[in-house]
Amino acid sequence: MTDTAAPPRPAARARRRKRLTRLTSRDKLVLGVLIGIPTLLHIALIWVPTIGSVILSFGTLGPLDNITDMKWVGLQNYEQIFTIYPLFWPAVEHNVIWLVFFLLVPTTLGLLLAYVLDKELKGTRIYQSLIFVPVVLSLALVGFIWELIYNQDGLLNAVLGTDRAWLSSDGNLYLVLIAASWRHVGYVMILFLAGLKSVDPALREAASLDGASEWQTFRHVVFPALAPVNVVVLVVTIVESLRAFDIVYVLNGGRNGLELLSVLVTQNVIGEASRPGYGSALAVILLAISMVVILPYLYKVFRKDLTQ
Repeated sequence: MTDTAAPPRPAARARRRKRLTRLTSRDKLVLGVLIGIPTLLHIALIWVPTIGSVILSFGTLGPLDNITDMKWVGLQNYEQIFTIYPLFWPAVEHNVIWLVFFLLVPTTLGLLLAYVLDKELKGTRIYQSLIFVPVVLSLALVGFIWELIYNQDGLLNAVLGTDRAWLSSDGNLYLVLIAASWRHVGYVMILFLAGLKSVDPALREAASLDGASEWQTFRHVVFPALAPVNVVVLVVTIVESLRAFDIVYVLNGGRNGLELLSVLVTQNVIGEASRPGYGSALAVILLAISMVVILPYLYKVFRKDLTQ
């Protein structure tokens, strides 16, 4: 009986190296250009500013000073942010509220819409397109659209017959969350819809034959099968909640109860406060919080690729 097992991995790697050695000089040049240019752009636009922010977070810089005039202060910026900066902890609280709201409302609604649209109802393609339209819009443009709804001459006051400045009153964070959810729902819906298409129909048929209701089938069969998509949705939602900026800044500049960590970074770096060291320290804190979520996800993805 012949052995049909897959060849050992060292042999597979050797074959890949052999294929690479067959590349001509022109192929290697094209490959180098295609890889080198994006890599250089990534380093210049992402890593250089990131490293610069980390360095600047340990110093102070005046509004008219050059980077060479920076004065080292060690951990002073971080100490002041955590202890005496009055806007920091409210901003953290708002980011947490943003995250919890996104996990409970638009994520749940996106899953519900995906489950309904997966049943191939009449006009499903039209519904998908209409719900997905906000996703192709930038958050800044979404902010401008909802500003027309929330301002004193906007649609909301016209419907309610009031003359209220909605974005200047208490509780406006939830108004902005509704506007941001309008976009996030479509994004989550498409992710879950793609995941539902990959669920084996035989699993649902088997559950139905065993007498399971539709809710039991979804809870015990479909939802567990969506585990990879659930992880992606969770990571995307957390990252979106942490980097929320555009829509808040467009609607009211991040004031009156809309302070977020990303807004504080902007206000300190290029705002009237003009404290680049403070702003850089806030940016590093935001980056560190993001890495708590991103690094385990990347580790899981790359580990899976390496073991295949």
